[in-house]
Amino acid sequence: MRRDAKPFLSAEWRDLAMLNYLVPPDILLPFVPAGTELDTWHGATYVSIVGFRFVSTRVLGLSIPGHIDFEEVNLRFYVRRQASDGWRRGVVFIRELVPRRAIAWIAKLRYNEPYRALPMRHTIDRRADGTPDRVRYEWRHAAQWEGLALRTKGGAQPLTPGSEAEFITEHYWGYTRQRDGSTIEYRVEHSPWKVWEAESAHLSCDIAPLYGSQFSPLLRGAPQSAFLADGSHVVVFRPEKLK
Repeated sequence: MRRDAKPFLSAEWRDLAMLNYLVPPDILLPFVPAGTELDTWHGATYVSIVGFRFVSTRVLGLSIPGHIDFEEVNLRFYVRRQASDGWRRGVVFIRELVPRRAIAWIAKLRYNEPYRALPMRHTIDRRADGTPDRVRYEWRHAAQWEGLALRTKGGAQPLTPGSEAEFITEHYWGYTRQRDGSTIEYRVEHSPWKVWEAESAHLSCDIAPLYGSQFSPLLRGAPQSAFLADGSHVVVFRPEKLK
């Protein structure tokens, strides 16, 4: 991808609740886009359920009324690609939930991303000093509210080089399989985040209809780890097709 690629979207990503689960590699191999391979941390393969807030969103430099501030919850895993400038570490989405049909439509049209529009809401309880304490992201599916929740402990800390949290957060590329079997690549630019460790975290939803029956036993229990990232300004660049 050219480093002079033009921005497609800019926004603030805030209060990112990340629940991380160990999964067998063979579960993810059917989802790996051509030209990439699974990325691992100390030999372990992860998926993450991530809930966060889009704030001050602009698409192609324009603010679209009703589509500026909203929630997203996604299920993602981690890949890498050998490029001329070295390894590019990226994410692949299995499912992305948003509350606006237009957002899902644009993302499917432009990126072929697996978006789905559902009613959504969030709750963030803060301590007296303004730092987040309890965070919950919810979506309404099959006439019921489902969601993920996390409670923080301690203070926010910079990412430790080589840590699991750094591995989960420091992926600056996105890869998506296209309808013809090819792969697009797009760059995501943001500053490093600070993270709060989670005292508790859980996912409460009917997993199979949203993510596939193969993920039901893997996401049903407690996550391997969980944390909350503060977030930052983010720029998503226009995609390019891999050769």
